[in-house]
Amino acid sequence: MNTTEKVIFEQFPYWEKAIGSTSAPHDAELTVFVGCGTSYNLALSLAAYSNMAGRPAIAAPGAEWLNRPGAFWPRWRETHVVALSRSGETTETVAAAKASRAAGASVTAVTVEPESSLAKNCDFLIKAETHPDEGIVMTVSASLMLLLGMQMIGQEIPHSIVKSAHRLADDLDAALPGVIANRSHFVFLGSGPLYGVALEGALKLMEMSQVMTQAFHPLEYRHGPISLVDEKTAVVMLYSADQKAAETKLVEELREKGAVVIGFGGPADLELTVDCDPALVGLCVLPGLQILGERSAQSRKIDTVSPRHLTKVVKLA
Repeated sequence: MNTTEKVIFEQFPYWEKAIGSTSAPHDAELTVFVGCGTSYNLALSLAAYSNMAGRPAIAAPGAEWLNRPGAFWPRWRETHVVALSRSGETTETVAAAKASRAAGASVTAVTVEPESSLAKNCDFLIKAETHPDEGIVMTVSASLMLLLGMQMIGQEIPHSIVKSAHRLADDLDAALPGVIANRSHFVFLGSGPLYGVALEGALKLMEMSQVMTQAFHPLEYRHGPISLVDEKTAVVMLYSADQKAAETKLVEELREKGAVVIGFGGPADLELTVDCDPALVGLCVLPGLQILGERSAQSRKIDTVSPRHLTKVVKLA
């Protein structure tokens, strides 16, 4: 067992510590979730969850919000900016937080590094303790920041989610890597707040196993990208309770075209039960998506402790 795998399966006690009340100001006209890489994927999910909770929100990549905030929102100086960064040192995110505060916006930082530059350049700090052995690939910290962000917008996280997420990861792991053997094209599908999670699953597998991955809203996949599906394709469907009928039809079509499908919460070649409130599915599936990336890498004899071209903290000169 390498360090990446170890950290994935040892993340759950850190969830237990992070569960509880988390607050941040909500009086701004708009909340903007900002991040880079994994943190941007989480920002997309959190913006969707926030909107569903009646709190208007958008997501923006750190560099985009830094350089052209007006392209996202004309009254950007009046926003509440929520900046997400594991290290708290990501160049674009830290700069975006500083620029937002200088313009008069309120900034909340979500990080696992309470002494970081981001933590020192915000109005409100939301933090959690993470696994000390987490390496370049972001796993437990991603789960924790999503958990913290969901609590920040008012979502209650029950302690039962820990057992559900752990069981789900174990159930998926029991079928891997056999179910994805000889597959070289991976597609992740999710709608609403699960779209950001689908993007994160795709990113994890791509950076861990160096395999071509894509992520789409499910029904958008039929508008062109489906032309790539063949017997080398593996599809991960993150089912939404309110779109399950349409998503099931899509899965049937993908299987007919040769794809193997892993279904979180719905019909598939490998059907996995997601035992939690539908509002918590995004958080519940994250560890499973992380172990999927690890097992895919192992099947290709790739060491995820030192992934090619990647560093733990991305700083721009």
